[in-house]
Amino acid sequence: MIKHSEEFKQEAVRIALTSGLPRERVAADLGIGKSTLGKWLAQYRPTDLTSAPQADLARENERLRLENRVLKEERDILKNCRRQGPPVCGRNGSWYGSVRRVAADSLLEV
Repeated sequence: MIKHSEEFKQEAVRIALTSGLPRERVAADLGIGKSTLGKWLAQYRPTDLTSAPQADLARENERLRLENRVLKEERDILKNCRRQGPPVCGRNGSWYGSVRRVAADSLLEV
């Protein structure tokens, strides 16, 4: 009786779950019995073989959501500071620092 390593067993389960091939074919290709592959599937399926990529994606999504929230808060703070700050006249006489409304009639003068 051949003693297979844990890595071999986990790789066999991964192949059986992701290859799309029938279990009989996977077992024959690996040189193990169908019932042995079935036992390994029952033993290793609940572990992190399939959930590890999902856990990585969940962590990345959470990190990106946090970063997105921080960036939105920073943007809102900057928007509010610009709106609430006193208007500033530049060297060329133009106003900046706050929104300045101009009457539409003054734009139509020719």
